[in-house]
Amino acid sequence: MKARIAILLTLSCTAPAAADDAMTAAANRFFAVYGSFHPSDGIPAPGGRARLAPVLSDRLNKMIADAARAGDRFHARNQGSPPLLEGDLFTSMFEGATSWKVVDCGPSTKDANVVYCPVALRHDEPGQKPVAWTDTLYLVAGPGGWRVDDIGYGGGFAFGNTGRLSETLKSVLMDAQ
Repeated sequence: MKARIAILLTLSCTAPAAADDAMTAAANRFFAVYGSFHPSDGIPAPGGRARLAPVLSDRLNKMIADAARAGDRFHARNQGSPPLLEGDLFTSMFEGATSWKVVDCGPSTKDANVVYCPVALRHDEPGQKPVAWTDTLYLVAGPGGWRVDDIGYGGGFAFGNTGRLSETLKSVLMDAQ
């Protein structure tokens, strides 16, 4: 009986750590893909979207694809105008991050199906002072494990992204009409 209790206690103590590891691994997989086409500029081209697809939720993949189509329609109607979305889409800073570290992942207080992972980001430019900030990845569990469902921009830059990635994508859809 004591052996069973000890085994149950051991399993219950290691399960949350394993879940945290899986969330952190998912966040790091996202940034590994992100880093493969840095600097990003606006909505990724089809090849970039294909590389991102396995690390993003179905909802976020659809939003990005919808925004890309809306941007294409806008550009076709407004030749010579700048894209609806410029700069890095996946971080607060227009120029994007050159390095990152997932700080810690934990459950959302607003939605039991969502976890959040603060990420310490940094942009290094030769001859410039490094810039550091924290954004937040919001992950959901899906068929293939944890995937990024949204990004909270926390940098507070004058010319950077604010709010959330999903809000930015919704504004592209509205602006394209």
